Amino acid sequence: MLNLGTVYAWSFFQKPLCETYGWSNSQVVWTFSLAICFLGLSAAAGGLILPKSGPRPLALAGAVFFGSGYLLAALALRMHSLPLLYLGYGVVGGIGLGLGYVTPVATVSRWFPDRKGLATGTVVMGFGFGALLMSKVIAPFLLRSVGGDMVLAFTVMGVIFLALSLLSAVFICNPPASSLASATAGTVSDGDAVTAGSCIASRPFVLMWLIFFCNITAGIALIGFQSPLFQDVCAKHDPALGVEALAGYGGTLIAASSVFNGIGRFLWGALSDRLGRLLAFRLILASQIAAFAVLMQTSHPWLFAALVCYILLCYGGGFGTMPSFVLDMFGARLMPAVYGAILTAWSAAGIAGPQLVAAMKDRFPGNPGLASFYSFAAAICFLATGMVLSFFVKENRKV
Repeated sequence: MLNLGTVYAWSFFQKPLCETYGWSNSQVVWTFSLAICFLGLSAAAGGLILPKSGPRPLALAGAVFFGSGYLLAALALRMHSLPLLYLGYGVVGGIGLGLGYVTPVATVSRWFPDRKGLATGTVVMGFGFGALLMSKVIAPFLLRSVGGDMVLAFTVMGVIFLALSLLSAVFICNPPASSLASATAGTVSDGDAVTAGSCIASRPFVLMWLIFFCNITAGIALIGFQSPLFQDVCAKHDPALGVEALAGYGGTLIAASSVFNGIGRFLWGALSDRLGRLLAFRLILASQIAAFAVLMQTSHPWLFAALVCYILLCYGGGFGTMPSFVLDMFGARLMPAVYGAILTAWSAAGIAGPQLVAAMKDRFPGNPGLASFYSFAAAICFLATGMVLSFFVKENRKV
């Protein structure tokens, strides 16, 4: 999860790629959008394959695809090929992300059935911390070491992530058949007659999908552009800051917000065990509306950074809470398939959120403050919609 979560540091590369290759914000961010899109789609497929194949083969496949995505991205940058960058980092890397993501989440819930929120929240916390690893350790060190050579940097990252992900995947397995976890797994559904297809077509699933989509869209819009947005605020507050200093501030925000993203997955997942999944989601959505409203008005860099960190805390909280929400609503037997399907909300949000901000930045290139204002207003609309939809869901805590 820590390796896979490095995708959330994409904004670290957003501005350098635009400046180095002459691509627009919208063109470059499509790479990130496609990676998240194929993450959700492949996670849905992985959820269907997982009960038959077991977790280890799926995790190994995810590791191979993920590492290969970085290597193909390096080749694309060498060739100055935007389509190959989309195919490599976006499609191939995104497939690796999805297969790698769904496997440990679905597996850990079988090991700890009595603390589902805490267990799944702890695992997905690693994904949130991935951006910290990338933005403050791997990317700065590599780029300094290779003199800013993006091709060589992506090549080395591909080799590192391929090796570490494969090593991690070897150890993922289901609990022994004699364990309490396995004995209780599969007993919470309404019987073997219920199918994943009928659950996915049900009204509760659709509402949960939409709520998840609204929360992700608001947060991932920030993730894709948090470094450039923060640099704009810092440059306006202190025009004397140079390019290197601004890039440093942007990287620091990515690192700090990734910590909150990770902690939020653990914190909200654990809180949802006590508060209930629906109440946790309502608190996540409502508090973000207030945060974005203040974000629209502030021009102070550190208040801006604090609000971004809180929004990422809640963004991560949605991912920490949803696996347990699916377990409670649909049971452990169907959890891999249903949870994989609900991650397609991530796919849709991965396109909607970043593309919305990119369109605003490209539309108002000389007025970053106005672009940010409209982007944050749109995020509030998504969050408010999710909040309203949450009142149409009836919680079903079966365990």
